[in-house]
Amino acid sequence: MKKKQFKCLLIFFFLCLFIVIFFNRSFPLSPENKNRPAGYLFMIGGGHRPRSLMEKFVSLASRTGPPRVIILTMASSVPEETGPALVKEFKELGIEKVDYYHLSREEALKPETSSLLDGATAIFFSGGDQSRLTAAIHDTPFHQKLLDLYSRGAVIGGTSAGAAVMSEIMITGEEKRKVEEGQEWTTIEAENIITSRGLGFIKEAIVDQHFLRRKRQNRLLSLILENPGLIGLGIDESTAVLVRPDGKLEILGESQVMIIDARQAQVLKNEKGKLGGLNIKLHLLLAGSIFDLKSGQVTTTLKLKGK
Repeated sequence: MKKKQFKCLLIFFFLCLFIVIFFNRSFPLSPENKNRPAGYLFMIGGGHRPRSLMEKFVSLASRTGPPRVIILTMASSVPEETGPALVKEFKELGIEKVDYYHLSREEALKPETSSLLDGATAIFFSGGDQSRLTAAIHDTPFHQKLLDLYSRGAVIGGTSAGAAVMSEIMITGEEKRKVEEGQEWTTIEAENIITSRGLGFIKEAIVDQHFLRRKRQNRLLSLILENPGLIGLGIDESTAVLVRPDGKLEILGESQVMIIDARQAQVLKNEKGKLGGLNIKLHLLLAGSIFDLKSGQVTTTLKLKGK
């Protein structure tokens, strides 16, 4: 009797082993993507939003069924104008369920406030001052609910300040040097750019916006040389970076995105704090280009000049 039980257990063990091996071969998990969020980030560099850009956002928000878009206006100094204007924009794009909220920190700290996000397929952060937004919701139950939504498949979008908040290290828009108006960001040096904690939707990059229009290359390059393990994403106006669940960044819109990759660079600093670097990779990408966060490789649908 015991021999028969042992044989049955042995057969069962090998059957389970066969099933595990078969399914691992047939449906392998991609090791670089299995821990990534299932949602999308849609980061717009500010300025005019082309209709085609916003139609892409709406398409992503609608991919699992009827969309519900939540607009958060805490970055704005005039939410009573910004909120209704964005609601109108989304309704003109065909979204029926769209609401805006302007929360105080006290409200965001209440667990019941998070229920405002129930059923949301997309979130959109307005422009304004990114520090106002993070001051209102950072490290609150509302913030955690946003992270959970992104992890489960929601689209998290924002423009201008609403894009700047996406990274873990957030550019505040201030520097330590005292400069006259019009003389901002004229140096590339250490310990000058003031940052704070962003909302942490993307861990691998630092996001800047209005990038080429406002000549912000120096400040992003300074930060990347101080944090060479991160990618610099400089998004120009009327342009977006779409972060996909596979860890690839898709460029959309009318202008360009500058990517600064110093992960293999040698960083230098002199006695006056000026920064230098060897073997820094810089890409200036147009719509139709895709950047792989892990490998650093770029692919594009555009024809290379001279080819």
